[in-house]
Amino acid sequence: MKMMFTHKELEKFFKSDYQIKKKIADGEIHKIDRGLYSDTPSVHPLEVITKKYPHAIFTMDSAFYFHGLTDVIPQKMHLAVIRTATRRIAYNNIAAVYVLEKLLNIGKTQIIFDGVSINIYDKERMLIELIRSKKRMAFDYYKEVINSYRTIVKELDTRAIEDYAMEFDTDEYIFKAIQEEVF
Repeated sequence: MKMMFTHKELEKFFKSDYQIKKKIADGEIHKIDRGLYSDTPSVHPLEVITKKYPHAIFTMDSAFYFHGLTDVIPQKMHLAVIRTATRRIAYNNIAAVYVLEKLLNIGKTQIIFDGVSINIYDKERMLIELIRSKKRMAFDYYKEVINSYRTIVKELDTRAIEDYAMEFDTDEYIFKAIQEEVF
């Protein structure tokens, strides 16, 4: 079974850096990234991201793609993290979206994508994020995602959308826009 480990996890198991380096030299463990190791030589990039940032939540373009609301493969992985995070995300292929603590876990769920379990906002939360980000998106992209929502409107939990919208300062605007655009 394929497993990933942080350096701290390996230290607890092997008790010393020397033993870890020995396991790497023997090919029993493979260094994947700074502070990340695996028992196999290659791992899915999503596994690396979820192990490196276990509290981050996939959002925006990444979430729209993972939920099947667009066929546009995101150029960067979009991760929501707490605004006051002391550890900043500093990778070229990741775009950090800093979120207020009270809003971070609203709509958080887990799905399996390409065989990897990831934290992601549910479709209802992503509809709110879509409306909130409308002016910063390409018009064609926005329309594609809105049209996808229109095709799954009966699957959406409208009560959850209402509850989520109330947590945002612009709840009346958000819910009105959702009613006009999707329902």
